[in-house]
Amino acid sequence: MSAQGCLQGRTAIVTGAGRGLGRAEALELGRLGARVVVNDVAGAGQGAPSGSPATGEGRGGAARTPAEQVAAEIRDAGGEAVAHHGDVADLAQARELVRLALDTFGSLEVLVNNAGILRDRMIFSMSEEEWDAVVRVHLKGHFATTHFAAAHWRAAAKAAGGPVYGRIVNTSSEAFLAGSPGQPNYAAAKGGIVGLTTSTAGALAKYGVTVNAICPRARTRMTEDVFQGIEAPADGVDPLAPEHVSPLVGYLASPAAARINGQVLVVHGGTVALLERPKVAAKFDTGKDMFTVEELDERLTPYFAERSAQENFAAVEVLGLKKD
Repeated sequence: MSAQGCLQGRTAIVTGAGRGLGRAEALELGRLGARVVVNDVAGAGQGAPSGSPATGEGRGGAARTPAEQVAAEIRDAGGEAVAHHGDVADLAQARELVRLALDTFGSLEVLVNNAGILRDRMIFSMSEEEWDAVVRVHLKGHFATTHFAAAHWRAAAKAAGGPVYGRIVNTSSEAFLAGSPGQPNYAAAKGGIVGLTTSTAGALAKYGVTVNAICPRARTRMTEDVFQGIEAPADGVDPLAPEHVSPLVGYLASPAAARINGQVLVVHGGTVALLERPKVAAKFDTGKDMFTVEELDERLTPYFAERSAQENFAAVEVLGLKKD
């Protein structure tokens, strides 16, 4: 059965959609029939100054912002789209973004939280500004838009007397899984997004809303330094192309994914991997009323002495996932 038109009549918001991964996701949702609100900070993406120069030409030779360019691409393909220029980590602007979707198209069914920035640095070199900026855009940005979308769906479900249609797709990262050493701010924010995802999934399920997170690997302007030295193939499809990710976002936004909720999926290069929740590896019980340091030494030290020092909570093996 073709997915073409599966989002017809539904409205989607994609944050940070002026370029890269967000652009590919917005175009895919438009292809599936959704009316798309394309969000990006005017000029150059989330976290950039609002006065940054825009690119492209609009009517009368006026410069178009990246968000306006993507919205125009969707309209040129026969879809409906509008641009929104705002910082999603600012609650007033996040509220305005959700309101724009409702006022322009009359509904909101899909929220794709994608906006992000990088400020890579080792933990001992990282500044307060570098920490705060990344956590703010990624984690607070996810919270702010989700807060207003969730409030809308909750009110709509109460008015309808039952569940409504709602989909949230959050963007985490393999950096949180693997414990990326040079990205403590990014890894922490992306881990926080998984916690936000599972908490929100539980809170909104009764209203008909699903909430899932993806961990994409894609070559974009934001990640060009991360994948430096990994060249795109001269022929064939680049395994790091953002277009590998966008179909999963479209699927999770679709009616077919109604039973998928609170999940975390890695996606890149023709591969989708469903992550399993953590399991208890070992359990230690005190033989007395309460543990002492001495008893913990007796029980835990021998266990870890036989365990590889590299075997910890970080799941570095996920970085080796690739299409067979």
